[in-house]
Parts: sequence; structure tokens; C-alpha cells
Amino acid sequence: MSMNRLCLRSLLAIFSLAAMSPVVVRAAEAPAAAASSASTNKEPELLAVLSSSAPSNEKAIACKQLAIHGTSAAVPELAKLLPNDQLSSWARIALEAIPGPEADAALRTAADSLQGRLAIGMINSIGVRRDAGAVESLTARLKDQDAEVASAAAVALGRIGNEPATASLTQALAGASPQVRSAVAEGCVLCAEQLHLSGKSDAAAVIYDQVRAADVPQQRKIEATRGAILARGEGGLPLLLEQFHSSDKAMFNLALMTAREFPGGEVDKALVTELGSTSPERAAVIVQAMADRPSTVVLAAVLKAAEAGPTVVRLSAIDALSRIGNESCFTALLAMAAGTDADLAPAAKETLAKIPGREIDAQVIAQLATAEGPSYPALLDLIGRRRIDAIPQLEKALGHSDAGVRSAALNALGETVKLENLSVLISQVVAPKHAEDAAVAEKALMAASIRMPDREACAAELTKAIDSTRSVATKGSLLSILGAMGGTRALATVAAAAGGKDAQLQDISSRLLGEWMTEDAAPVLLDLAQSPTNQYQIRAIRGYIRIVRQFVLPDAQRAEMCQKAFDLSRQPAEKKLVLEILKRYPTIDMLKQAIAAMQIPELKADAEQAVLAIAQKLGNKGVDVKELVSQVKFGKSRVEILKAEYGAEGSRQDVTAILQKQAGEQPLISLPEPTYSASFGGDPAPGAAKQLKVQYRINDKTGELTFAENALLVFPIPQPKK
Repeated sequence: MSMNRLCLRSLLAIFSLAAMSPVVVRAAEAPAAAASSASTNKEPELLAVLSSSAPSNEKAIACKQLAIHGTSAAVPELAKLLPNDQLSSWARIALEAIPGPEADAALRTAADSLQGRLAIGMINSIGVRRDAGAVESLTARLKDQDAEVASAAAVALGRIGNEPATASLTQALAGASPQVRSAVAEGCVLCAEQLHLSGKSDAAAVIYDQVRAADVPQQRKIEATRGAILARGEGGLPLLLEQFHSSDKAMFNLALMTAREFPGGEVDKALVTELGSTSPERAAVIVQAMADRPSTVVLAAVLKAAEAGPTVVRLSAIDALSRIGNESCFTALLAMAAGTDADLAPAAKETLAKIPGREIDAQVIAQLATAEGPSYPALLDLIGRRRIDAIPQLEKALGHSDAGVRSAALNALGETVKLENLSVLISQVVAPKHAEDAAVAEKALMAASIRMPDREACAAELTKAIDSTRSVATKGSLLSILGAMGGTRALATVAAAAGGKDAQLQDISSRLLGEWMTEDAAPVLLDLAQSPTNQYQIRAIRGYIRIVRQFVLPDAQRAEMCQKAFDLSRQPAEKKLVLEILKRYPTIDMLKQAIAAMQIPELKADAEQAVLAIAQKLGNKGVDVKELVSQVKFGKSRVEILKAEYGAEGSRQDVTAILQKQAGEQPLISLPEPTYSASFGGDPAPGAAKQLKVQYRINDKTGELTFAENALLVFPIPQPKK
């Protein structure tokens, strides 16, 4: 992507996304009333929990459920919890949802008697419920010595938003302390918004203007300015344009956002004027705001911006046309798409591909008849991008003398050809009229084949082509396409080539099978690995091992395949790969295979580590492997216990010394008693699930293991972290 297009995207991110962010605090809607059919059977049970000596966490859960099942009968018990530091917020959750004056009264009473954080919580809940009966007490709280309490009261009054609340806030705005004034302004904005939504826009505009004129933070001014513009309707247009001219980026962003919301078509005309009079950087994002008003946008102005002017503006306009453009934009966009500008041409192609409508498709086909020069390949490219059914026109273009035209036609065929016409592309691969077209044709056939809904029928066509050509290179290309497709027929064809006599095709096919993306290639790879005439046996067995390692398989099937892979592997390297799989998917069968592998001298060390790793993992899953492991003769490998802790979260005891005494020159440790608790001198966490965490060292390598309670203590050599 060119630097100009990157700059455009960065610019749009800075301006447009900021403009679209919700900078205005909107009036909260009244809380939804609790279901009228609240469960009367559930409520007494929950209230019994609240009145009992149950732990705080159980009472918290009961409060949460009372938000669903609670009625006014629950209010007294919930009210008792409001002064409780731990349960106050949980009680408020329920009280906010329970309908009726009782909940309002409980919250008001608590708010009047509490201070600090708890008082703020009560006030917030009063605001959520929009309790008009609390206006007087909240007004008094506007002068609270605690600025956070006063601020909460201001916002709550804004959420209530009735006439007395509005009067209290507007009167307090000028005289509020600096610490509280922002919240009072926020409350005023909330009140004004409710007035505007209820049709009292003139009164709302007055309040918005008060906030704009007040000494408040910029965020409040931004919110008020937006509201003042929208409350005035078309009369707010001058104020909107004023923000477009502001040197303050935040106000300019506000203008971008508000323009998207502004009613009527006059703002669209104003945006056209702004587009021609501002800096290119601002013009680029104004175009985006214009396009976000599709029902009233002045399309001709956006198209004009796309055709001429600074590149950053043209790119933005071209992008905007992808959302609002229609057939009237086709000619201009095609000229840009066929041009040589490295930024504009690809952008125009993308836009032409996105504009919906059959009218555009019809224009593409109509223009093909007389197209010449750069327009011709551009139109062919559009056929592919828009998935237009135009096989005859594309076939005709394949005979063109210009390689660029032929290439565009081939690519378009790759995106549009159906199974019944696939032979058109196949013939271009098998017998290209121009040698330079071969690579493009192969790529197009690959694209077409991969997207075919009937994969098996497509594979059959490709198989016929392989059988009909004598060119080994062409056969190899077609086999590669089959490998990318996958499927039963494709696998059979590739398998046949891998088992054939041609060494080059054996090479290609065995590679494809080694990368096959479904497990049904496993039997084929196994056969190749066993074939005495196949020179790629190692590649085949490694491909088979890859399937065993990577695919989701039943445990029994994986174990069986591991055994086959191990038995067929001629080199220790492949056998070690199988041992890694045994460790990755630990089962009793895998453990038995690892134990058996210890009998092979050159694998003994790796197999021993596999046995230990599998045993440790199985032990943590509760699988008893003591009998199997006790029969294994491990080499000397002294385990040094660095630290050991036994117990549950919050209740652990240090058992390092005890475990150090039991450690010896074997990679496993036997405890003196059948259970951990008995061996370590008692149960540190009765009734809880316990673990043994051990830090250890073997051969100067340190590691850490966690054992489930009473699991076999086995210590594989620590592996480096990946």
C-alpha cells in the first residue's frame, strides 16, 4: 500500500473515528420494572438468607436474585444492608429493580443518613430510579462538603430531569465550586436533553447555552454545544459551521459528529461549501461525514472531489463513493481505475467492486464491446471483482494480443467460472497459446478450483486433464491444485501419482501428501512408507507422524497409529518424533509403548523421559500408574528438591525437608505412607482439593511440577520453555 493511502487511513482514524465517539452523556432511561410475575415462592427463601447469619457472599447472591424475584416485601431486609460496607452495593442492585415507592423511600432514607462512598452509592441508585421525590434532598446535597457526594447529587438530579431538578441545577451552575461545577453542568446537559426529547427544544437550547457560557471543562462544553446545535434544528446550522471553522480539533470533531445527526438537507449544502474552503486534511474527513448522510448527500460534490484536487481528498472521496455511489459514478471511476496513478487506480477499483446494483454490472458488460487501451483490462478486472457472469466475453479476451488483457481475463475467470466452464481454464493450463500466460492460468485455475462448491466433480475434471497431458510439469501443476483442494477424488489422484513410476511426480505428490489437511491421507502415507520401490519413504513416514501429532483422533486410534509409525520408522529421529507424540497425548497405551521403547539402546534416554512425563500427567488425572512404573528400571538420575509446598489455596505447608529425605538417585520418589497427608504430617486443608507443588533440579536443569493429591511422584528432566 502506498504512503498516500496509509496517510489517508491514519487521517480518517484521527478525525472520523474521534468524531463518531460518543462524547455526550445521554439521559439514562428509566430502569426496567421487575417482572410483574415475580416468583413469590423464591422471595421468602431469599429473604430468609438475608435475615440469617449466612456468610456475606451468600447474602450477596441473594440480593442479586432479589433483583429478579423481589417485591416491595423485600425492601425492609434490603434496607438493613445499605449501611453495610460489603453488602450495600448488592442491596442497591435489588432496590434499583424492585418497583414501587417503598424502594424509593428506603434509598432516600439511607442517602440522608450516610456519608462518603456509601452515600454516593445511594445517590447513584436514586438517579437510576429517577425518583422525583428525592429532588429536595439532592438539591441540599449539592452543597455537601464532600465534593464527590455533591457531584453524584448533581448527576442524579440530571437523570431525574423534571422541572424542580432542572431549576436546582441551573441555579447552582454559576455558584458551584470548581470541584462540583463539571458534574452540575453534566446534570444540566441531561436535563436539557430530556427537554429536547420531549419536544421542549427552545427551553433545552437555553440550558445548553448556559453550560456553554459557564466556566466548565471542555468535555461539558462539547456536550452542550452539540445539544445547542441539535435543539435549534435548522437554526443551529450557523453554530455547527462555527465549529467547523474552529482551530480546536475537539470542536472540529464535534462538528463532524453532529453533522451526521443534523436533520434536513441544508447541512449537506453547507458541507459542500466547507469541502471547498478548508484544508485538504479536514476536507478528507468532511467527505466521510457527507457520505454518512446517504439519504441527503450531495453525490455530485463527492464525485467532483474524487475526480480532481489533493490526493488525500480524492482518496477519501473515492472511498466514500463505495458507500453512496451509483451507476452515475461509473464513467469517472473507470477512468481513474484505468489510470496510472499508483494510489487512485487501486482505490477506484475497490470502490467499483463495492458499489451495489446490477446497473453497474450492465455498464461493465456494455463498455467491454468498445473498450480499448487501459480501460479494457480494467473492465475485465471488474468482472472478476464483482463476480459478473461474462464467460463469453472473457473467452474472447483470451485471444487478445496484449498479455495484460489476457492476464486480466484469466484472473477474472478464476473468480467467476463455474464447473461447466472449468475446461476453459484447464485448457489454458494444459495447452497455453502463449507461454507467458501459463503461470497466470495456473493461479486462476487454483482460485477457481478451491471455490468450487462440488469439490469432487472439480477434482474429476482435473484428474482427466492430468491423464490427458504428457507434460510432467503440467501434471505437477494440476496435482498441486488438487493438493490445495483436498477431498476424496483429489487424494486418490495424488496417491496414484505418488505410487507411480515418474520420479518427479513422486516427489511432488509425496510432498503434497505430507502436507495434506485431512487425516484420510494417513493410510496412503503408510502405504508409501512401506513401499520398497518408493524413494520418499522417510518423507512419507514423517507425513504420517504429522497427522498422528496434529489431528483430532480417538485415543485408541492415535495409539495404534503411533505403534505403526514407530515400527515402520527406520531412523532414530523418526522414532523420537513418535515418543514426543506419546508425551503429548498421555494414555495407558501410550505409557506402555514408551516403556517398551526403553529396550532400544539408542532410544533409552528419550523413552525414559517419555515414560516419566506420561506417568506424571496421568497421575495428575487420577490414573493409577504405580504398578506399571514400578516395573521400569530407570537410569540413575538424582532429583534435588529445591522447594515443596502441600495444601490448597490459602492453606499450604512447607514439606521441602520431608521430600528431600525421600529423594534419591531415581527420577521418582516413594513416600512412606499411602497418602500425601499421612506422609507430610497431617491434612493442611480438610475437605479441600489439595496439590503438591515442587521445584526441583536434575542434571543442573531446574523445573517445577504440580501433582494432584496422592499422585505418583515422577520427575522428568525439565525441558526449556518455548
